[in-house]
Amino acid sequence: MISKMKPEGSRIAIIFNGSPLFTGNAGGGESNIRKWIIENDWLEAIIALPTELFYNTGIATYIWIVTNKKPERRKGKVQLINAVGFYEKMRKSLGNKRNYISDEQIQKITEIYTEYSQGKYCKIFDNREFGYTKVTIERPLVKNGVAVKDRQGKPKPDTSLRDYEKVPLKESIEEYFKHEVLPHVPDAWMDRSRDKVGYEISFTKYFYEYKPLRSLEDIRAESIFAIYSLSKAGIPISSLHPTWHSLPDKKLYILNKGDWMTAIISNLFWRILKSSEVHQERTLMDCF
Repeated sequence: MISKMKPEGSRIAIIFNGSPLFTGNAGGGESNIRKWIIENDWLEAIIALPTELFYNTGIATYIWIVTNKKPERRKGKVQLINAVGFYEKMRKSLGNKRNYISDEQIQKITEIYTEYSQGKYCKIFDNREFGYTKVTIERPLVKNGVAVKDRQGKPKPDTSLRDYEKVPLKESIEEYFKHEVLPHVPDAWMDRSRDKVGYEISFTKYFYEYKPLRSLEDIRAESIFAIYSLSKAGIPISSLHPTWHSLPDKKLYILNKGDWMTAIISNLFWRILKSSEVHQERTLMDCF
């Protein structure tokens, strides 16, 4: 499709799944395609869409907007739009399609794209932000406590200890190696002859929002409420987990019952009851 773009300027919108954003190692086919598109400054924007939009698949999809004639303000830049929350639930599913994007939401996404300003749903980056150099890290081959050397007197690398680091293009490789590698493996060195440049785009990295974990008090309160609710039904422990008393410690087991909530609760109870040595034929209510 890129080969069909007109010299006077064309714009292409392509829908992909998430794989083209990051699959492929530096120097490999997928990464080199991303590198070719980005370094030629053809990638204008990527829009992350909600899941479950299509009849035959529920996977996440992305719209890539590619052009060979960017406006001046977009040159050397890539716009990422996070529209995963812009959807409405369908009254009735059609295969895997359970969501749709309303006209108002389409208009909002279009406005975010055309306004071209940083915000909650929009991030703008330099092209080089997505690039990295894959650097090979070597460590010496040691036999009988002595580093083996080659004919030039240089230490031979131990291929079993070979590792790789992805150094962002905007960072100095020497400084990165000094601060991120040497403090952990002082005998390491870089084989720069193996350097490869790759590109990848991570929406999770750029749009991640930290959500604090629930407090232990909240978890306990919810667990106790669930326990009490099941206890009110007078459910015997043996019906939840007939073999709880014979299972080894430090493992969670899925029940032979189909109810997932029962499975979660009963595994929790199994730990509580086993530690308190409650008889398996008593009801959950008897534990309080």
